[in-house]
Formats: sequence, C-alpha cells, structure tokens
Amino acid sequence: MHFIDEVKIYLKAGDGGNGTASFRREKFIEMGGPDGGNGGRGGSVIIRATPNLNTLIDFRYKQHFKAQQGQKGSGQNKTGRSGEDLIIEVPVGTQILSEDKKYVLYDMDNAEQEESIINGGRGGVGNSSFKSSRNQAPRKFTEGEPGAEMWVWLNLKLLSNVGLLGLPNAGKSTFLSRVSSAKPKIANYPFTTLVPQLGVVYFEQKEFTIADLPGLIENASKGEGLGIRFLKHMERCQLLLHVLDITSEDVIKDYEIIRNELRNFGNLTEKKEMVMFSKVDLLHNEEVLMKVRDFEKYVKKEVMFYSGMTQQGLDAVVKNIFSQLNI
Repeated sequence: MHFIDEVKIYLKAGDGGNGTASFRREKFIEMGGPDGGNGGRGGSVIIRATPNLNTLIDFRYKQHFKAQQGQKGSGQNKTGRSGEDLIIEVPVGTQILSEDKKYVLYDMDNAEQEESIINGGRGGVGNSSFKSSRNQAPRKFTEGEPGAEMWVWLNLKLLSNVGLLGLPNAGKSTFLSRVSSAKPKIANYPFTTLVPQLGVVYFEQKEFTIADLPGLIENASKGEGLGIRFLKHMERCQLLLHVLDITSEDVIKDYEIIRNELRNFGNLTEKKEMVMFSKVDLLHNEEVLMKVRDFEKYVKKEVMFYSGMTQQGLDAVVKNIFSQLNI
C-alpha cells in the first residue's frame, strides 16, 4: 500500500431544492388556493476520523466530493426531500487545513470524531408561503440556496505511542520487525524505509504502537533527504526512541545530527526520549559495555542495547519502553 500523508480536495455541499408554485386542483373546489411546497435542504459535508485507515491513498484517485442536492417542493404543500449528508472518512490524526495552509480548521485526533465542514443550502420557499389577505393566489416562489464549497488540505500526522528515530541504516526497521508483526523492507543500505511503517507491540496484555520513519540525515529539517516529509509525524508521539548503530565510528556525532534536526524542525527535543544501541552482536561484550558506559556519561541517561540478529536485550528494551508510556 502506498503511503500518502497530504492531499488537496474540493468539497461542495448540496444545493437546496427550489420551492414550487402550485394551486389546488380538486373536484368541486372552484378556486383552489396556492399549495406549492418548499424545497429540501441540501446535504452537508461531514468528515469522520476512523481508526481503520492509516493513509490518505484513497484521495489520490478522487479529489472532488459533492453532497446530494435537496429535491424540489411539490403541490399539496409537500416539502422536497433533503439531500443526504456526505460522510468522508479519514485516518485518525488527520488535520484539515485551509486552502492556503495557514489555518488548522479541524484536528481529527479522536476515533469516530465527526465535524461538519460545510452545510448544505436551505431549500427555496413555495408559493403557499406567500399567500396573504392582499394576494390570495401568489405565483411567487424562491429557488434553493447554493451549497457552500471550498478547497481544503488533508494533512495526516500519525498517532503513535513511540516514534523511531535514527540515521539511515541504523537498525530501526529490524527492531520494528522483531517486536511487532510489521514487515518493513530491510536491507544493508541507506534509505531502505521510504514510507512510515506502523507496528503494534503486545506486552502484559496491553498494546502500544511504534512508527518507523525514513532515516534522517543532516539538514533534513531544511529539506535534505526524505526526513522532512515525515518529521511532522513525531509531533504526536508520546516517546521518541533514538536508535544508534553501535558500530559507527562516532555515535555521539550521529546522535547530535538527529537531535539538531529535531530542534530545528519545531523543538521536538522537548519530547520524552530513550536511546538504544543496535547491532551489538557485531562487537565483543566488553566493547559494547564500554561504549554504553561512555555514552551514558554524555547523554546523562540510561542507554539500552539489543541485537536484531540474536535478539539479545530485546525483552528488556520492550519492558523499559512500556514503563515510560502512559497506557
């Protein structure tokens, strides 16, 4: 499935139905009065957040959405049927932005949340409503109001408990595949992950979600590489898990590259963070422990480590992550 996290769509509420001009035509009633009914209201456009979706891919093939029009009124003072509302389903975490992207109109961050974006036009008035003592047989009626219309942007920010951070090929995708049933593409070269991957981790009869984002590089916050498109998904994560390749020549430099990009993007450094070394099976245990101790002195926090090959330390990592989440 392709991952699409930003689309522009056109919304059009239904027009109101026209009123009608009609007169009673019944046997033995010589001069029937006006009985033209009102038009029905046009349907509104409603957006609903649903947990069953995690991409905006459906909007890639359809960008125009129109609600149903109200029906015309008829004789015998019958009001036209109102148009049906149009319900558009989007993933939980979708923001609805104005056409110029300057304003967030709605933030769909709760499952089953519904927002009426634009309302249908009111129905027109039939001629029976214009009857008066002066005018017993009015022919006047009004047309229905046009439904509102607008262009909006849908901007998806994934809702995830944990966001995986790290340079390309740091081992994030391997970690996700070991702790969940997610099947991200894994290979020993940079930028294997091109789109976000979501996985569900089960622990002590509870569950939490992890999002693996494409690896960041230096100046990602300025548009370099793939990361700029996906940094926004980190804003909703409870916890950031920073994955570092323990075999790197300079893990401190690697760590600071990512921290600097988080800082430049929108002060994401204020979020709760955990640090984890990957690929520890490639070094001797003594060297692993020495690197962990040295790095803990630098970051002044506990540093976890695990091996995707042997799964050494995996259970302890999952337990530590769970203990930091508000679940």
